[in-house]
Amino acid sequence: MALSKHAIEEIKALPQRFPEIRSAVVPALDIAQEELGYLTPEAMSEVASLLQVDPGYVEGVATFYTLFHLEPVGEHHFYVCTNLSCMLRGAEEICEHIRRRIGVSREREISADGRFSYEEVECLGACEFAPMMRYAHAYHYELTPEKIDALIEAARSARPASARAGVIDRPESQEAEQGHGR
Repeated sequence: MALSKHAIEEIKALPQRFPEIRSAVVPALDIAQEELGYLTPEAMSEVASLLQVDPGYVEGVATFYTLFHLEPVGEHHFYVCTNLSCMLRGAEEICEHIRRRIGVSREREISADGRFSYEEVECLGACEFAPMMRYAHAYHYELTPEKIDALIEAARSARPASARAGVIDRPESQEAEQGHGR
């Protein structure tokens, strides 16, 4: 089994929240990825089994959505929007700044300490606040090098999740906002 007992229980509770079982696949994959850091073939098979859906369907969902990862990413992963509005307002410079600050040469590369990575993504739906990114389950708007530096420094000063007995690195205010704490 790839998933913890707690994750399994969360996934098993999902079907009653949705009118169609297939609607529970995305949140189930999110639970698995949040626990493991990325989706392994074993985790996807386990999700399929727990939800009693076709494993091919689960894999199709996982490969369709860019926020699911089939390979490891850094503990702190930045999703930087590089669509037109963000690009016109400096997304390319933001990506370059992130690469320099975390010590990588390309997107999806993991920093030497294993803590950081980033990727360029299409529209995150906040064009009026460009450039922007998604990080730590939150949107960060009107990015500047100084805002990026503050996020990276805060992440560096936090204890690694691996040293916290499986606690997911999510600000407490967002846990309360989302109504759960995994």
